[in-house]
Amino acid sequence: MMKKPSLLVLAAGLGSRYGSLKQIDKFGPNGETIVDYAIYDAIEAGFEKIVFVIRESIEAEFKEIFINKLADKVQIEYVFQELDVLPEGFQVPEGREKPWGTAHAVMTAAPKIQEPFAIVNADDFYGRKSLETMYNHLITLDDSKLDACLVGFVLENTLSEHGRVSRGICQTNDHSELTEIIERTHIFKKESGGAYYEEDGNSFDLTGKEMVSMNLMGFTSQVFEVMQSMFVDFLKKEGQELKSEFFIPSVLDQVRQLGVKVPVLTSEEQWFGVTYQEDKPIAKRNLNQLVDAEIYPQKLWK
Repeated sequence: MMKKPSLLVLAAGLGSRYGSLKQIDKFGPNGETIVDYAIYDAIEAGFEKIVFVIRESIEAEFKEIFINKLADKVQIEYVFQELDVLPEGFQVPEGREKPWGTAHAVMTAAPKIQEPFAIVNADDFYGRKSLETMYNHLITLDDSKLDACLVGFVLENTLSEHGRVSRGICQTNDHSELTEIIERTHIFKKESGGAYYEEDGNSFDLTGKEMVSMNLMGFTSQVFEVMQSMFVDFLKKEGQELKSEFFIPSVLDQVRQLGVKVPVLTSEEQWFGVTYQEDKPIAKRNLNQLVDAEIYPQKLWK
């Protein structure tokens, strides 16, 4: 019997470049958060369970904003991502404040997920078609086997006017299967069009047409075993660096290297999100336009 997929929402980030907790900031006409729209789309697509990864310090605000209004609409679970959630034998290095990264966040949800699942960032708007595409693929997966997929976006549609962004740049074969994904953490938009990224003091051009990951990935629950092993290796190599991060694209690439064919499902949706405070008015305007076009109701949750 196929298990119904769940949606995993990554909402534990510190928002250091944004300057506040963007995952609970208000963007919609009635104070809706960005992730409210992802959850609305997910429910419309068929998801019946939402698992949030948060930090313990925002539990009270999280409950106030999400639990009451969603409890009668969808099953809600949540887990904490904290620095000291580490495998046996490892400790948080002195001076470390930065979370361990998106893959670590996903790992913390393992006790709550025993079915195929999709991942979304709490501060990204993906669009309903993107969530429907993901759901329709996940329901075909056998959770007893390691499997994965990715919904990709066009790079130039995902850049900020206000500074650098991190994106997983994807390469695919003729069958639209992933052949490589590399996390670039310093990608900038060019005024003349296209983009570039910086690494080790050097600059490299990008066309802007590259397919990129916005962390809208799908996995079977078998991935948690792979992640545990990878995280131990990561901690051995980079665990003493105060700003090192264990990124979810590296997990997807490892799944591919283990022989799994990972389809890259293309989204034509216009992605938008908030990395910087200056992105907020743009996100608010975009959401209001979607409400005016009656793609979403004026009041999202009745």
